[in-house]
Amino acid sequence: MNETLKVISSRSSCRAFKDVMPNNEQLNAIADAAIQSPSARNYQRWHIVVVKNKALISELETEALRVLSEMEDKTMYERIIARGGKLFYDAPCIIFVPIKPDELVGAALDCGIVCQNIALAATSLELASCINGLSGLAFAQDKAKHFKEELSFPEGYEFGASVLIGEAAKEFTPHEPNPDKITFIE
Repeated sequence: MNETLKVISSRSSCRAFKDVMPNNEQLNAIADAAIQSPSARNYQRWHIVVVKNKALISELETEALRVLSEMEDKTMYERIIARGGKLFYDAPCIIFVPIKPDELVGAALDCGIVCQNIALAATSLELASCINGLSGLAFAQDKAKHFKEELSFPEGYEFGASVLIGEAAKEFTPHEPNPDKITFIE
């Protein structure tokens, strides 16, 4: 098996991080991998924001949990509280991928590609990651403008997704691939 396929098969979602910041060389390599992502018509309707500020990460998590707690359906909130009440699992670094929305689905799809590049680059550097969409809850209500400014979102950009990055506090196993999800048509 080649190195790329090994990285893909070894990637897993980390839900417990050590309090150790990845070094700048690692974060630069991951950011470089992100901007090498393909995009529809090469529009690159995304931006990469690497956040290492613990206070800002905590503020984002607090707001996202508050929004989640106020939702009519409490199922997700109760599940997160039962798991320790963390949306970001103590990740020391979060890479946000704001996108410039358009009438097509291109920007959202491209955002997913960027996040996969980030997660695979992190894995290749022996770092843990977790693609996280729930961080978008911090941008769902009255603090959205504040957080867009704090994270230097370009004008007209909205939250797309985020990826938690750091060293794993415990080992996580990749999910078991299901070959029944593959169909060949000849």
